[in-house]
Amino acid sequence: DPLPPPLPKKQLQRAESLPEQGPSHHCQGDPTPWAGSVLYSIPPSHPHEEGAPSPVPLQDRRPCGHKKPLTKSQSLGEPVVWSRPQKAPSPSLKELTFGTADGELGQLLESPAGLCGLILGCQAAALGRLSARIREELLGPEEQQQLLEAELVGKRWGAFGLLEPEPCCESGDAWYFRVAFTLGHSQRVFAAKVPKPCCTSLGVPSSLGTHCSIQRPISRFTDRLPRELVLPGNPGEQSWSPSRHEPACPATRPVLQVLICPEVPYQTLAGFVKGSHGLHRTSPGHYERLACLLLLQLCMGLEHLQGQNVGQGDLSPENLLLVQCPCPPGDHQGKKEPLGLSLPRLLISSFFKVREQQRPSSSSQEQDWTKGLAAPSSPAAAELHVGRLIYQLLHVDISLEDALGFRSNRLPEIPSLSIYSTGLKRLAMLLLHREPSQRVSIEQARSILQLLLWGPRQELFARSRKTLPLLRSWVEVKRTLLLLRFAENLVGTGGQPGLEEWLCCQYFKEVTEHTLYQVTQALYA
Repeated sequence: DPLPPPLPKKQLQRAESLPEQGPSHHCQGDPTPWAGSVLYSIPPSHPHEEGAPSPVPLQDRRPCGHKKPLTKSQSLGEPVVWSRPQKAPSPSLKELTFGTADGELGQLLESPAGLCGLILGCQAAALGRLSARIREELLGPEEQQQLLEAELVGKRWGAFGLLEPEPCCESGDAWYFRVAFTLGHSQRVFAAKVPKPCCTSLGVPSSLGTHCSIQRPISRFTDRLPRELVLPGNPGEQSWSPSRHEPACPATRPVLQVLICPEVPYQTLAGFVKGSHGLHRTSPGHYERLACLLLLQLCMGLEHLQGQNVGQGDLSPENLLLVQCPCPPGDHQGKKEPLGLSLPRLLISSFFKVREQQRPSSSSQEQDWTKGLAAPSSPAAAELHVGRLIYQLLHVDISLEDALGFRSNRLPEIPSLSIYSTGLKRLAMLLLHREPSQRVSIEQARSILQLLLWGPRQELFARSRKTLPLLRSWVEVKRTLLLLRFAENLVGTGGQPGLEEWLCCQYFKEVTEHTLYQVTQALYA
């Protein structure tokens, strides 16, 4: 074939500066980054090859490195040497997206961690972003809550519309009423928390911070209770009205501190346990998984309180609130929910000391048990009460006297109804151990519950000896599969992840092979 005519040397119509001399890199045909070779603005054509590429205008091409302006005219045919960037900052893994420029990706691929480290780091960062977005969907944006707090400053009963005269939920220490507040063109529904006469303090610290398992009021005021409020079963109603047979008039209604909370509870954990006997009997696996998820939320809330140096109050089921958290559409694909029971949010609402009589003790160990079980705000209370709560959730009777029965060294038997039963029994035993040094902490209990819910299960070690490399590989594979599941669910149904997905993200975002080794030792011993 005849050779193509040579390309004319066309002069540039704009002024460009010459690059500085220095190490150069090659972008085409050389897989080695920053290779010391010459980069041509147009790839040299090969006359002896058919279909040689036609020249591409310089302005349509993007060099791999950072280009400095030229100070003199440069012809298209002359080689252009690009200088190496002066240690451009590498992008953070948290900032990487699918649209990140290839030049920035190239810098990361040069890191000692290599491709595998880059992928694993991107997965961990993606889980962190996903977890933060789901949390914002559950709690609302932090800025929005701050604006609500500012808007509600100085507001009293007159600024709220009472939606129902009866309480939507009654806990051990307060009544909750649904109230409406008009903000601009929208109406927000809140819960007004009215304390019972026997409770002297609501004691919610303002510096507690936002947490998914902690009740955090956005406003508080002191005012006389409206007369339309109905307080059913109020033992102190006699002192609020002139006669027990006459309704209380506004002048005799007490002046109390009221808290306005963004979450509206519909039930206490005590009511949930009482009404779930049938579900536990017909679908034990479904129910006991819900029990694990509720206990996990409680442990995460207690961990947050301990980190803030705040002591919890009464952890009885009557003071643990449930907030409806609808199951996202398209969740549990291919699985049939027995009763369509979705996972509710659990809120710790009590932060004050409850006075209870202490049972006489005859030994230091029994005194420690008695103090922890009888006084909910004592240092030993959290572990002991969570252990006792496991029995209550599983509908196994364990009264205070039974728990303090030191004549026998055995706790009540938990029947094995699902894959979670044995693990919950083991956890209860570790939390209720009479030797304080042998009990697991709330942090360890949280890790055990996460392992019960999402693995690794004991069959992982049936064919392979438990080692740190095995557990590390398991974590990395599960993170990958979790992200794939989120992508597939989103494409297949358009549903949004909910509370259970957020809890799962929290687990795989933070868990390490060292933690798994310790937890599996405690649980599968």
